Amino acid sequence: MPTYVVSGGRPLSGTIRPAGNKNAALPVLAAALMSEGRVVVGNVPRIRDVLTLLEIMESLGAGVEWTGTNTVEVNAARVDSRRPDAALAERIRGSILLLGPLLARFGAVSLPPPGGDVIGRRRLDTHLLAFRALGASVDASGDLKLKAPAGGLAGADFFLDEPSVTATENAVMAAALAGGETRIRNAAAEPHVQDVCNAINAMGGDVRGAGSSTLLVRGVRALGDAAFEIGSDHIETGSFIGLASVTRSLLAIENAPVEHLDSTLIGFRRLGVDCRVEGRSLIVDGRETPEIQMDAFGHVPKVDDGPWPAFPADLTSIAVVVATQARGSVLIHEKMFESRMFFTDKLVGMGARIILCDPHRVMVVGPSPLRGATVESPDIRAGMAILIAALGAQGQSRIGNAGQIERGYERIDKRLAALGAAVERIE
Repeated sequence: MPTYVVSGGRPLSGTIRPAGNKNAALPVLAAALMSEGRVVVGNVPRIRDVLTLLEIMESLGAGVEWTGTNTVEVNAARVDSRRPDAALAERIRGSILLLGPLLARFGAVSLPPPGGDVIGRRRLDTHLLAFRALGASVDASGDLKLKAPAGGLAGADFFLDEPSVTATENAVMAAALAGGETRIRNAAAEPHVQDVCNAINAMGGDVRGAGSSTLLVRGVRALGDAAFEIGSDHIETGSFIGLASVTRSLLAIENAPVEHLDSTLIGFRRLGVDCRVEGRSLIVDGRETPEIQMDAFGHVPKVDDGPWPAFPADLTSIAVVVATQARGSVLIHEKMFESRMFFTDKLVGMGARIILCDPHRVMVVGPSPLRGATVESPDIRAGMAILIAALGAQGQSRIGNAGQIERGYERIDKRLAALGAAVERIE
């Protein structure tokens, strides 16, 4: 794993462009396994998780080729395996997204438990609920083993027990080739779920209701050739908003997914960070110390996450770092994962004033001068938050296990350097 050596305390300037949505790229590429034709996917981020998923797809027999810097062509006509490589599948959480496509196309799949970030329990029961509703038998005693009935998967009407993003994506992919019509209620509606639905339609599928909590999927016999473009990453956009604020910088974020940023902008505005929308760009002026906006009657405000369209869970780590540099007090409440807030002890070691109330909540009092430190990146989002903190801190920081950050942020060291950041990557 690489280490980042960061010299902080210097303002940045310039323009940065968010990469393609990581959380859309993984399921869209996995969905290409259902097509018997050629699927070209554009704006794919070249990050570790994507490269690992493509390696798994190649091990299944798919043809995979980078035809451009961020364009991948997938030809799954010769896929001949229903069991992904176990060692590769255990590296990433995204391997779970192979269940729906392989079950839908071949009627059976066997997969070891997926890997990924250790941010708390990440249950698979909602996935299994959906597969059972479509008629599949499920054996979860060791490896996950799914098998469709003799007549194939059949459309059904079912309610997900939670609006899980990856479970919704798996359910939509499995239903795309099932017989009849499927109605998925309490579905996730995030931008990446919308991208998956639209990609399936581009291949010849029939998915309706993307962006809402109810999806209607009319099964088709086969999917074919398609070309699809991944949307810009709203989580990366939010990370760059936090970057501008913590480093006291004026930054332009071009080609931002402004249509998906309502809750993100509200959350950062509560932390005193204002953004100006200019067409498809965001202008973030972080040169002044932000001031946390108190609730009515002087009550301490809260930034909390929730299912889309609420403030994204993946931005709560960034919100914590921004709050350490804002004037005032705020409660950050991460409701989804019971271990995500544990990284805040690293920020405390850098000088932040943070009280860990419980595994889900922290109280932040700012502003606090940050100082450089030697820390480890525990996961993708906490790692990016620590990198932002290091860029705003005085002195030098060393961030170990930085490969975790690179699982979700493409060439982040070079892109930050283009803004004037001093980030050296050491293997």
